[in-house]
Amino acid sequence: MIGIPAVSNSRKPLPVDLVGALSERFGARFQMGEAIRLEHGKSETHFAPMLPDAVVFAESTDDVVAVVNLCRDARVPIIPFGAGTSVEGNTLAVHGGVSLDLSRMMRIIAVNTEDFDCVVEAGVRREQLNEYLRDQGLFFPIDPGANATLGGMASTRASGTNAVRYGTMRDAVLALTVVTADGRVIRTSRRARKSAAGYDLTRLFVGSEGTLGIITEVTLRLHAIPEAISAATCSFETIGGAVDTVVQSIQLGIPLARVEILDDMQIRAVNRWSKMDLPELTTLFFEFHGSERYVEEQVETVKELAAANGGGEFRWAHRTEDRNALWKARHEAYYAAVNLRPGAIGWATDVCVPMSRLAECIGETKTDLERSTVPATILGHVGDGNFHVVFSMDPNSSAEQDEVATINRRLVERALAMDGTCTGEHGIGLGKQEYLVEELGEAVDLMRSIKKALDPQGLLNPGKIFQ
Repeated sequence: MIGIPAVSNSRKPLPVDLVGALSERFGARFQMGEAIRLEHGKSETHFAPMLPDAVVFAESTDDVVAVVNLCRDARVPIIPFGAGTSVEGNTLAVHGGVSLDLSRMMRIIAVNTEDFDCVVEAGVRREQLNEYLRDQGLFFPIDPGANATLGGMASTRASGTNAVRYGTMRDAVLALTVVTADGRVIRTSRRARKSAAGYDLTRLFVGSEGTLGIITEVTLRLHAIPEAISAATCSFETIGGAVDTVVQSIQLGIPLARVEILDDMQIRAVNRWSKMDLPELTTLFFEFHGSERYVEEQVETVKELAAANGGGEFRWAHRTEDRNALWKARHEAYYAAVNLRPGAIGWATDVCVPMSRLAECIGETKTDLERSTVPATILGHVGDGNFHVVFSMDPNSSAEQDEVATINRRLVERALAMDGTCTGEHGIGLGKQEYLVEELGEAVDLMRSIKKALDPQGLLNPGKIFQ
């Protein structure tokens, strides 16, 4: 495995008193075995493993408070952990410490049907919530692809395939319950749809990657399941034609529920991985929501735009099982891309730019990839200017790592020059720290001040966001 080196084994072990206290408080839910530590100390992508010294499985907010108080007194780092699906090294134990696994906090506390909201514990997974809501005619739309925990999604300000219509976690989270570094339990807001009561603490903690506090409960905005849902794919001769179709659709006010772009390399990977037969051209995946008549109107307009921009025939997925297969293929696109080469590892990155610069940004990036010796794909949530590059790297080649790092830097600098961002949804973690400073400058010092005020000992997920 290549990437940031693993932490040296010479660091100090956990204090004996802390080990005894955690063992007494949590019993079998406190573990120090190497296998469980490795499970919590490795990444989905190219980062080298960084193992915690122990893992604690929390089952309640009180459990989290107990871990925070014990670790604070012992000056031991705490790394919140959900499903481990982050891709910027967000949950790696840079300085050792205790990985606090919240995946067993799986209670759906309340669903307020008339208010279109719900309260869930941090370990509830996205798919679990939607299964629970289905019979009530509601759904939670934020869909990053992975079946992530909702606490983790809030912590990284996740986005996904539905963001163009339904927004991101920043828009979906109404309130949080958070355990702070000093062991307090706070609620950031009430369930009202708007408030002018003091600082917006909810949005302060959303996207903070566990560095300011540990999220234990999330209050979420819900939506009604649409009357009609139709999905389709459309292939294009050029990336520019595909992007122009999306931009023009949005400019006309068409409320696209989902619109994803996959370049020719990504379609080739998807065909192999998911056993599909799509034309190996840049392709848009669409989904339309609304009444039967409204969906038909949306479709006709988008088909006209696509045809004018060099698009081919629309291939439809009307049945639920066909739509599920289509979006399953999209959600597994990362694994499809990595497995373009046997034994490869992935490096996934993302940027987001204003829509008016999207075609230019993707086009220049595609040129870089065509010149590269490392296989790579482009895909993303093109409806809000966010796209990803996935590299399939030889784990034993430092030359390939250097090449990918250079292309990634060019991509980020290109996005920043277009007044975009170095990360649309992955977060900063370990991988984007230098670019955060380039993007926001003096504002990063203010972030550091907030971090120091809320976590003066620097024990909450240390080493993330800031260099």
